[in-house]
Amino acid sequence: MNKLTSTFKATHGVMTEEVGVISGELELTTACQEDGSLTLHITYVGAKDVYTLPGSPYQLHDTNDHDVIHQMLVNILERT
Repeated sequence: MNKLTSTFKATHGVMTEEVGVISGELELTTACQEDGSLTLHITYVGAKDVYTLPGSPYQLHDTNDHDVIHQMLVNILERT
């Protein structure tokens, strides 16, 4: 499993499965399994509660795309 984590500020909010929209200083963690299964989790920086982004898990055709997809998600979620 390959895990990537990034911190960003979400001024417009991010939808989660569990609690709806959250915003502020957030941390995105993506985890890619060897079979290409990609899970997306988000939390407030420093918090213990972890939330799931809608639609997770996703299926990658190539696990080498994990880094690029992670960064694209951060860029999209952080947009102002």
